[in-house]
Amino acid sequence: MPVEKLGMVLYPVDDLSNALAFYQEALGLALKVRDGDRFCALDAGGATLALAAGDERVASGPCASLEVDDVDSVVARMTAAGAQIERAAEDGPHERRALLRDPAGNPLVIYGPLAG
Repeated sequence: MPVEKLGMVLYPVDDLSNALAFYQEALGLALKVRDGDRFCALDAGGATLALAAGDERVASGPCASLEVDDVDSVVARMTAAGAQIERAAEDGPHERRALLRDPAGNPLVIYGPLAG
């Protein structure tokens, strides 16, 4: 199976520090990891809520982020099945990722390990 798990739900934000403070104070979500002012992941009770700013803000609205073992092959399968590429597969600082829209127009980030 190409999808390993629902990695996270990704929320784009303008100001990571303000958004992080909101989710920690308002909902009591615990910080799992933070990468400067670009990205952080919060524990949302067995799921991960990720906040993305700057270059990590790959989608314009909330979207699911699916972890796969081979980003390029999954992107090829998805486009063959009717998905549209919004942002082609590229290497980020921690993973390879692409942004697609399913046939209904819903955004999906597909991500996996960097080669090598």
